Amino acid sequence: MNTILRQGGRLAGRSVAVLMETDYVEPELWYYLRRFAEEGVALRLITRLWGQRSITFTGHEHQLPITVDGDLETLDASALDALIIPSGMVSDRLRYSERVDKLAPAVRFARAAFADPAVLKGVICHGMWLLSPIPEVVRGRRVTCHNNLIGDVRNMGAVFADQDVVVDGDLVTARSADHCHLFARTLIDLIAARADRTRRSVLERMARAT
Repeated sequence: MNTILRQGGRLAGRSVAVLMETDYVEPELWYYLRRFAEEGVALRLITRLWGQRSITFTGHEHQLPITVDGDLETLDASALDALIIPSGMVSDRLRYSERVDKLAPAVRFARAAFADPAVLKGVICHGMWLLSPIPEVVRGRRVTCHNNLIGDVRNMGAVFADQDVVVDGDLVTARSADHCHLFARTLIDLIAARADRTRRSVLERMARAT
C-alpha cells in the first residue's frame, strides 16, 4: 500500500512502528497508515521474520494481504518515538515461543520499549496479550482493554479503567479496534507534545551556552 506523506507534517522525522502478524484488523491498520501519513510519518511495520526477507500476512476479516519486511529482532526499540501493539490476533501470534522457558522475540522487544520512558507505548484491544508474559510492565498502571481481557489485565496487576482511551505516563491504551481513531489521535498529540518539549529543551541549552 502506497501512502503519500504530508510534507511538513508536525510529526515529520518521527519514528513510529506497528507490530504485525496474520489476522491483523484491516480497517485499524489502514487507518493508522493514512492518519500518520497525514502527520508526515511513514509507519514502520515490524514482525519476527524468522530469517526471511519479508512475510506476507493476511487480515482477519477480508484476508487482505500486506507484506512486512521490518525485522523486530534487528531493530533497537529505543530508536522509536512510539510503538503500537495493535488489535486482533497479532499479539497472540507474536507471543509464541518455540522454547517455553524463553520469551518470544516480540515480547522481549516490548519489554525493551517499556524499559525506555522516551518510547511512547500504545496498546489497543487484545494487544495486552503480548504483555501477559511480562506483567511487571503494567503492574499498578491504569489501562483499558477489550472487555474479554479485563480479568487478564487485573491478574497482571494492572488497574482497569472503564474508558475508551487511557493515558498513564508513557503508556496509552484503548478499548477496541473500533476506538482506533481516538487511540491514534491521542498518540499523535502526545508524540507532538514530546517533540515540542525536546525542541524547547535543546533551544534553551543552546541559549545558555551562548
